[in-house]
Amino acid sequence: MTSPSTQGDREKVVSKLPSWLRQELKVRTAQLRIDIQDAVEAGIAAWCGLASAPASVDTSGADSFSTWLPVGQWEGFKADCKTRGVSLTQGLGQAVQLWLDKHPAPEVRRPSVVRRIIVCNQKGGVGKTAITAGTGEALAEDDRTLYPVQTARALAVLSADAAAGEREELPGPGLRVLLVDFDPQGHLTKQLGQQPLAMGEDSLTAHMAGEGKGPIRDLVVPIEDERFGDRLHLLPACTDAFLLDVRLSTVRAREGALERALAPLEEDYDVILIDCPPSLGLSMDAAVFYGRRRDGEEPGASGALIVVQAEDSSADAYDLLTRQITDLRDDLGLDIDYLGIVVNLYDGRRGYIATSSLQAWIDIRDPRVVAVIGDLKEQKEAVRLKRPLLSYAPRCDQAVALRALAREIS
Repeated sequence: MTSPSTQGDREKVVSKLPSWLRQELKVRTAQLRIDIQDAVEAGIAAWCGLASAPASVDTSGADSFSTWLPVGQWEGFKADCKTRGVSLTQGLGQAVQLWLDKHPAPEVRRPSVVRRIIVCNQKGGVGKTAITAGTGEALAEDDRTLYPVQTARALAVLSADAAAGEREELPGPGLRVLLVDFDPQGHLTKQLGQQPLAMGEDSLTAHMAGEGKGPIRDLVVPIEDERFGDRLHLLPACTDAFLLDVRLSTVRAREGALERALAPLEEDYDVILIDCPPSLGLSMDAAVFYGRRRDGEEPGASGALIVVQAEDSSADAYDLLTRQITDLRDDLGLDIDYLGIVVNLYDGRRGYIATSSLQAWIDIRDPRVVAVIGDLKEQKEAVRLKRPLLSYAPRCDQAVALRALAREIS
């Protein structure tokens, strides 16, 4: 049911609609950011303006549907239904279908340049892998299905539950996403139920060293889940990534090694997320270079997403990482954007250390905190079961917050 508009006088009306048509109306209005009551009003006005009633719609199984319409419109609509010899339910179904036909679903907004997001922090254990996976999953969700999204980040004022906020049902972005496990520990690969590539086989490391044995596309595997369609893929880790910095030391223009390796894949995706290792070595230089702003690319489309925890050691690691990024900016003359800070695994019940640290992150301002993700059991359960979190627990607080994060940096 919709709420009454504040503009003009409206009255509540009750009728019936079949569930399939009501759901399609709900999704389409969410896609177009239009209130349901305005869509129904426009559909009825268009229906009444036709010279004759359009084709019948299947109203079997119709159940109660209510909305708010301008005073007098519903009485006029009922009179037109009687004149045309159709039931009120059939007339309303035709009007809603007419509006849907005149307002097709928008096309998925695809970037002109593939977006490259490097998820990083020199400190291990902050949850970079969970943020990489969850953000990628959120970006790949179906654009014809509604999902709960946190719409109020509640970051301006510190509270005991900084991750809380209102929820809204919104369609998924429907983007084509590649997750790249750039960490030799292979946590992203294992969490998503895949196996790391064996030592000595073809791998991202081999391609970065200029020793690829075949097309890198052959190494990519799909994350098979109906909510992601065929839009979410993974480039698995390889145990030989422990040797990457050594191998890169002999490569010319080594900062561009990751970009050269992934270039053949870029046309297949809208977003590529890199799960970076907890390192400040040559591999991290290559990741930061890959996330730089390219010619013709909008500021903030690509860049570094920094994952931290609300505790002191994350602040030390943050300083080291930002210093490395600044050095690359200065040495190579690059535009490297910060996409924001994610405070992960937050639990305000841990007291002053957690709450004061969170406030310290919020006070940074540039880059700003773009999400606070709670430390809850569903993520750990999904890891144990080797399933994507947004598939395992799509309505849990973490999933809702990750969808908000994905939209915040889009």
